[in-house]
Amino acid sequence: MAISGGGADPTSQAAAPLSTKESDWKPVADALGRTGSLMGGTVYHVALPRTDLKVTSKAVPIKAGLALGGYANFAKYRDGAIVMGDLVVTEGEPQRVTDALQKAGIEQTGIHKHLLQQSPAIWWTHIHGMGDPITLARGLKEALAATSIPAASPAKPTQPRIALDTGAIDSAMGRKGTADGGIYKFSIPRRDTVTDGRHLLPPALGITTAVNFQPLGNRKAAINGDFVLTADEVNKVIRALRRGGIDIVELHNHMLDDQPRLFYMHFWATGDGVTPAKALRPALDATALAPTS
Repeated sequence: MAISGGGADPTSQAAAPLSTKESDWKPVADALGRTGSLMGGTVYHVALPRTDLKVTSKAVPIKAGLALGGYANFAKYRDGAIVMGDLVVTEGEPQRVTDALQKAGIEQTGIHKHLLQQSPAIWWTHIHGMGDPITLARGLKEALAATSIPAASPAKPTQPRIALDTGAIDSAMGRKGTADGGIYKFSIPRRDTVTDGRHLLPPALGITTAVNFQPLGNRKAAINGDFVLTADEVNKVIRALRRGGIDIVELHNHMLDDQPRLFYMHFWATGDGVTPAKALRPALDATALAPTS
């Protein structure tokens, strides 16, 4: 990251999120009308998947965990709370959602698509708010009321079998994935520190490279997700993905004032599972990812 005026790294002046307990977030859950879970002792994660939709892309039925998994993440700081998230909305919902968010003082920081071909048409809108966490939750509740995003269903006690060679995928990716609702997922933080100028933004707020594998049968998979990139990494990753036959879907920003400036690149491919994983590895290696634990 850049050093300002020959002095100290400006990130050293950014405030870290406060440590919290899950019980600290009950007033937020009550105001939002939805319960989340605490991640890393700092970020309260509320999943907002579009399990109500039947979406296809290139004749592939898309599971919510592959590309329709919206969310709202909250973190507390000494000067207030931040909410960041991504709402998955249908063609008829964005304008009502926009009006509700703007009325609540919650900014939109990105409006775009994550899939090349989709039926029905789906949009993704990224959000950012700063202030009292209960007020933010109430405002977000009004925006969610303008959608048909369903309430969270109880977690299933067992995970569906992942009909992929996950060991070979892990080896190709150079790290271990996680089974989640029938999708095999990788969530990879960056090595560098990210701030909004005043606040340290932990990776759990949504600042991670995400790679999702959805089994299609016969050990084949659809892959979708997004890379988190600095400007100098963008075209290196584009070239690496295209050499591997992976489609570029979209390139955009998720935040307005992030430091360093970050770009998010969505991608798509289908194959035998291991082949797209091998094709992804050079693209991953072209970015400043945190070391594997």
